[in-house]
Amino acid sequence: MTNLSIVIPTYNESANIKRGVLDEVANYLNGIKTDYEVIVVDDGSSDDSVVLIKKFISRHKEFRLIQNPHGGKANTVMTGMLAGKGEIILFTDMDQATPITQIEKFLPEFEKGVDIVIGSRSGRKGAPLIRKLSAWGFALLRGLILGLPFKDTQCGFKAFSKASIDKIVPKIKNEWGVVHFKGGAVNAGFDVELLYLAKKYGFKIAEVPVEWNYVDTERVQVVKDAMAAIYDMLRIRWNDLVRKY
Repeated sequence: MTNLSIVIPTYNESANIKRGVLDEVANYLNGIKTDYEVIVVDDGSSDDSVVLIKKFISRHKEFRLIQNPHGGKANTVMTGMLAGKGEIILFTDMDQATPITQIEKFLPEFEKGVDIVIGSRSGRKGAPLIRKLSAWGFALLRGLILGLPFKDTQCGFKAFSKASIDKIVPKIKNEWGVVHFKGGAVNAGFDVELLYLAKKYGFKIAEVPVEWNYVDTERVQVVKDAMAAIYDMLRIRWNDLVRKY
């Protein structure tokens, strides 16, 4: 049985692929003592990402590619999570802002009986001030609207037991997948919804400090993403009140 599934969502990631991020992932995973698979899920890229990924996986049997029509990060990640065969399924960003090596901090938590482990960034060194202020405001509203106790719900480095995915993801799959504007969609509310339901259903969640390096990306558009996230938090609260979950 595959013990570990790594899901990497991709949208126009040609530059990162060319600088060798997939090689970094493969080299690290080949050095750890566990069976693994890497599922790269493309979100309808318009650059040459798919060509580059196919070339890479032709040389790496543990990697496979799933191609989705453009639907945003949430739908892309969930596609990979549901396709994963591992006992533990982790999603990580293609830019490797949080390096794959940080999974070393996660695996001991699962051995203790935790169901979900989330990465937590401290200080966000290198990020622009507007990003830091946006994160602070988001955390404040998240606490007021949803009462989540976590320091950082938005780090793109999270791992789940297969059982938690099978319980949570089918509940929210239909909420995501439509992009109403051109370009990438970070779907900040997706991470919040995952954790809100994980807490609601009684899964054990550990928050672990991880290394994080700021990587500039055009997908993050502060005002637009902030408004979408606030809408999603209110939607999550309403869905819970009307027993949709």
